[in-house]
Amino acid sequence: MKKFLLSSIIIIIGIIFVGRLSYLQIFKFSPSQVIEDTAVKAIYDYPERGYIYDRNGKLLVANQPAYDVMVIPREVKPLDTLEFCTLLGLDKDQFIKKLKKARIYSPRLPSVVVPQLSKKDYARLQEKMRKYEGFYIQKRSLRDYATISAANVLGYISEVNDRDLEKNPYYIAGELTGRTGVEKQYEETLRGKKGVQYIQKDRFNRDLGPFKEGKHDTLPVQGKDIHITIDKILQEYGEKLMNGKRGGIVAIEPSSGEILAMISGPSYDPSLLVGRERSKNYSKLYYDSIAKPTWDRSVLAQPSPGSPFKTLNALIALQEGVMTTKTKVRCYNGFYVGSIKRGCHCGGGMRDMNSGIYKSCNAYFAHTFRKIYDKYPTTDEGMDVWEKHMKSFGLGGYLGSDLYTGSPGRIPGKAYYDRIYGDNRWSSSFIISNSIGQGEVAATPIQLANMTAAIANKGYFYTPHIIKEIAGTSIESKFTQRKYTTIDKEHFEPIIEGMANVYKYGTAKWIQVKGIDIAGKTGTVENFTKIDGVRTQLTDHSVFIAFAPVENPKIAIAVYIENGYFGGRYAGHIASLLIEKYLKGEITRKDLEQRMLEKTLEHEYAKPHSGEPFKINEYVW
Repeated sequence: MKKFLLSSIIIIIGIIFVGRLSYLQIFKFSPSQVIEDTAVKAIYDYPERGYIYDRNGKLLVANQPAYDVMVIPREVKPLDTLEFCTLLGLDKDQFIKKLKKARIYSPRLPSVVVPQLSKKDYARLQEKMRKYEGFYIQKRSLRDYATISAANVLGYISEVNDRDLEKNPYYIAGELTGRTGVEKQYEETLRGKKGVQYIQKDRFNRDLGPFKEGKHDTLPVQGKDIHITIDKILQEYGEKLMNGKRGGIVAIEPSSGEILAMISGPSYDPSLLVGRERSKNYSKLYYDSIAKPTWDRSVLAQPSPGSPFKTLNALIALQEGVMTTKTKVRCYNGFYVGSIKRGCHCGGGMRDMNSGIYKSCNAYFAHTFRKIYDKYPTTDEGMDVWEKHMKSFGLGGYLGSDLYTGSPGRIPGKAYYDRIYGDNRWSSSFIISNSIGQGEVAATPIQLANMTAAIANKGYFYTPHIIKEIAGTSIESKFTQRKYTTIDKEHFEPIIEGMANVYKYGTAKWIQVKGIDIAGKTGTVENFTKIDGVRTQLTDHSVFIAFAPVENPKIAIAVYIENGYFGGRYAGHIASLLIEKYLKGEITRKDLEQRMLEKTLEHEYAKPHSGEPFKINEYVW
């Protein structure tokens, strides 16, 4: 009986053991299990990344072949290191360091020794690689650009680092991943899925053939092509206009929220970040602390918005019922707060809402701002209402777009001013600069463009986005849903009329485009910094917003030019050229175009500290 019981236990344990092994091998196959098996070698087959096209189907990014020299440390045999390094163009110490790093990463998994060989180097090395056991050449694809523009939009790819490997088990050392821009945001879509072939090895480390007859091998899956919303022609033209200028430009289609152009100046040719020179070129660009070409001003710069902000204060006043379009305010070439006069350049006289907008009267909007706050028994209540209205236009926070990076701008609330002045120790006169878009408010160019689209649509906008179409799938629904502001539709008409009159009679009357009705608003943003501890005023920033045509808007645009003088000078001219280019396909004002293409602001940026306009600007009357 005891013998029978013992035999039964042994048989049951054996069945369980065999069953568990079968389950793991047949039903619970894990690639990581096989890779860890010293008798199995994994060979990866990398697909091409998906192509990137513009909104009209024009190619922006394709692929080109490249070749990496790979090593599997455990398979390396003694070699003539000096000869091998000469062939690879590597320093001996550098080679030993790379080999050591590869061994630390994994003795069994491949690592890159020399990335991205040219076709010429590949042809020279291919026949000699058999001499060096443990090393082999692997074909890859690198990006091939069909444009010299949109580097900030497209982004770039680079080799995965230790942090990437820890974060995502999909990658192995030496693989490439999207690092910024569209390449980063849509990495999983563009990269596809690598294939793998498992090879059985014998105890002498010789290849025996496919592991388990290749039933666990997989084929690579091609990355999906994507179409982005950028208009290639408009983007390239805008970057040419930014020659010698710093700033950001964003153009949006109001009816969809699609980003037509997203320009940061200065920029760079995206092909500089491809190939073996990528690291050197990137360091040169990144460490340019003056021009900052890798810093995307279109979504990161946070200047004061200036006078375009007046349009929103007018809308809030109408919504709150504290002003009508016919309410008049007298401007005495400025206005007083206590005994201090704060200036205005509108020429003085009586102003209603329409003339207040097209003449950009500071006194009118200071009065408007006060009326909004005076409606409520406490400043805190007034601030809550004002802040809520402003944020409904997408200001003071992240827009929720599909862009890889961005800044939130700033719409200050009561908590912000309580920290500065103390609770119940401040009033609307303390923050009156916000009435004209100076003071503590700040907005990125994309936020200003989105705000302009909301005005063009008379009260709603779509979340700005860069993706238009992914092969075989639709874009996220959040990009096709309207977001409504807190302002009723009927209040937008008089504001739009005032913005249209900016072109007819006001601060932009010199830059009209024949045959196109445009609504816009100029902005001149005062620019202060500290030089040797002394608060110093530098040349104003130039800001401009516009949309066109007025009756059926196809484009809404915001232009921000650092140290660009008044709003109509650089920003206004550039905006009008981009609007004409997009709507007509050609430029009729060749003299203006030539001036904007040739004139630079390098003389301004050469001044002391004028290369640091990235902080939120202060405004002092």
